[in-house]
Amino acid sequence: MRALVVIDYTIDFVATDGKLTCGAPGQAIEGRIADLMEEFKDDYLVIANDIHEENDPYHPETALFPPHNIRGTHGRDLFGRVAQYARYAHHAIDKTRYSAFAGTDLDLRLRERGVREVHLVGVCTDICVLHTAVDAYNLGYSIVVHADAVASFNPTGHDWALSHFKETLGAKVVEG
Repeated sequence: MRALVVIDYTIDFVATDGKLTCGAPGQAIEGRIADLMEEFKDDYLVIANDIHEENDPYHPETALFPPHNIRGTHGRDLFGRVAQYARYAHHAIDKTRYSAFAGTDLDLRLRERGVREVHLVGVCTDICVLHTAVDAYNLGYSIVVHADAVASFNPTGHDWALSHFKETLGAKVVEG
């Protein structure tokens, strides 16, 4: 069985006025992510979204990035068409670290369902998608990254991560 994990495709990460936005590159993948959500509705579809507490002095990202994806704010809402396809999700995760596996029940849920292949989409390629892929690799999953459905605010980091998925994690990187 396979699963699709949609990572951080929220207003704060994608909208033009988002708090930590990828902007146009993130907006350009909206249709592809929506299409994949439709395709995976009969498999296992997971939405994993970053969540933070306002002014949390103990979270390491507080010193690294501007406040984003704050609990209870509009910035945590899914962006664009992806929000419409959320109805197909089998599971939604609030994650407090880069990886969708860190501190969540994702691994347990995937194993319960016999999932062996994890497909990754969303933002940012070189941060949350990357860390999720590394954890998936360390947990023994086969990884598929949809290059036309990931984006970053850092073009150099995006390109590096796509190479790293393939060359270091043995992931299958696909387009369309």
